Amino acid sequence: MCTPCCVSQLACCCGSAACSCCCNCCPKIKQSTGTRIMYALYFLLVTVICVIMMSPTVEDMMKDNIPFYNELCEKMNAGENCKTLVGYSAVYKMCFGMACFFFFFSIFTLRIHSSTGCRAAIHNGFWLLKFILLAGCCTGAFFIPQEKIFLEVWRYIGAAGGAIFLLIQLMLLVEFAHRWNTNWSSGVEYNRLWYAALAFVTLILFSIAVGAVVFMGLYYTHPVACSLNKIFLGINGSLCLIVSMLAISPYIQKLQPRSGLLQPGVISVYVMYLTFSAFSSKPKEMVEVDGVNQTVCVFPFNSGSESDKQIVTGLGAVILFACIIYSCLTSTTKRSSAALRVYRNSEPETERARCCFCFGDDTEDYEEEKTTSGQSVVYDEQERTIYCYSFFHFVFFLGSLYVMMSITNWFHYDDHKIEKLLDGSWSVYWLKVVSCWVCLFLYIVTLLAPMMCPKRFEA
Repeated sequence: MCTPCCVSQLACCCGSAACSCCCNCCPKIKQSTGTRIMYALYFLLVTVICVIMMSPTVEDMMKDNIPFYNELCEKMNAGENCKTLVGYSAVYKMCFGMACFFFFFSIFTLRIHSSTGCRAAIHNGFWLLKFILLAGCCTGAFFIPQEKIFLEVWRYIGAAGGAIFLLIQLMLLVEFAHRWNTNWSSGVEYNRLWYAALAFVTLILFSIAVGAVVFMGLYYTHPVACSLNKIFLGINGSLCLIVSMLAISPYIQKLQPRSGLLQPGVISVYVMYLTFSAFSSKPKEMVEVDGVNQTVCVFPFNSGSESDKQIVTGLGAVILFACIIYSCLTSTTKRSSAALRVYRNSEPETERARCCFCFGDDTEDYEEEKTTSGQSVVYDEQERTIYCYSFFHFVFFLGSLYVMMSITNWFHYDDHKIEKLLDGSWSVYWLKVVSCWVCLFLYIVTLLAPMMCPKRFEA
């Protein structure tokens, strides 16, 4: 069994064969899904390296535990204690290499409609060669001349690309809310339990949103300080209430019979999360209480220990990277691309209610299945491609820029550390506040779209 598995993995790394696990007990996997997972793993690998580069804790551990650390750094021409391999400039260069990798493949895979050509074979296989190419791009970025000019220009390119990626992420969130409601509502026709599930989940979502408003009202506002927090909490809470009422208004119900409270529930929870994240990212405010300066409007740590801060920082990082990966992997499915106006499917959709629908298949027709000594692979792109290869790589290109800006705290990068991912900065604060409004605006547009463009929704 070992020999066939090694041959299969060699064909995957150095040929056009689809990647699969060596274990027979693994469920079958589609070639298109396996390809996207492999690119996501490459993306995560570089992201983890960037996180390490921004962590002084990891740098200190390497100094203490690696023998002759300084001598090794000098031999690699990395400067004293590998200074050129840490900090925001190193992250910029790593992400520049990753962005170049995905941008190259975005151009390389333009106008591919069949997986039988040589370009499609390179996209779906040759993983070892592509890994070497990615490593070469990231390594070569450290030898770019005129570093100061490069970092200045690349910073603004990263900010623009990161903002576009954030917009795509918000559009996908709105699409996710509509899809969830549509999928579960379709099950009500043959099983009333789906109606109970819809009501239960909606109740939980609005309970979380209301609880978040109360929590932030108690801990992130102050009678004589934090005026912006009070204003934006009131605005965002009111807007969430307005869109909820709008979603179930008779006129919207006439245009969109399946519009309900589940979608505004999802939007409200995400807006409250962004609001909380914005408040947590705001620079600390001090007020004088009984002659003593006291920090107000901060997360209510019970013990005040660093371990509490690390937990919150870790949770924020997990949510951040989960959103990035979800956006990259789902933005190129037929349904999501239609939401982004990249792909329009004129065929009527058939919904089958299921609990796990996020990464559901666009089609159930499988052309061929190949069974080897390991995991079975379904070749689902024999006649046509399932997703847009070029746009897939372009989304990862934008995701690379968003990761770069997020890890380096956008424009507050000089003394930033990954351990202070949630510490205050005004640029992050305003970015998240505006993101709340953009998300609500996009959802309102989807509600009013049939009224503004009736001919496009007659079908």
